[in-house]
Amino acid sequence: MKNCWEITKCGRQVNGENVKEMGVCPAALPNEFNGVHKGNAGGRFCWAINGTFCGGEINGTFAEKFITCLNCKVFKYVQDEEERYFNVTPAQAKLKR
Repeated sequence: MKNCWEITKCGRQVNGENVKEMGVCPAALPNEFNGVHKGNAGGRFCWAINGTFCGGEINGTFAEKFITCLNCKVFKYVQDEEERYFNVTPAQAKLKR
C-alpha cells in the first residue's frame, strides 16, 4: 500500500527532497484522515486535503479540486486497491471510523 508521495515521487513528505523548496505537503502531516485507506497521515486520501500539490501547483479545497482528482493516478491507484471500501468524500471517511 503506497501513499501519494510514493506514487507521485513529489518529495514533499516529511524529510523529503523538496521540503526546503516547497514545504511539507499537508497530506503528509498528521491529520484527521490518518489511517483512511490504511494510509500514513492523509497519504491515501490526499484528494480530500486542502493545499496538496498536484499538476505543478498547490491545489485548494476538496470541492475546488475534486474533478481534477478523478483523473489522478493516486486516486485511481487507491480506488483500484480499496474497491468497495473506497471512500471518496471526507464525510464517508468520518462515518466509517
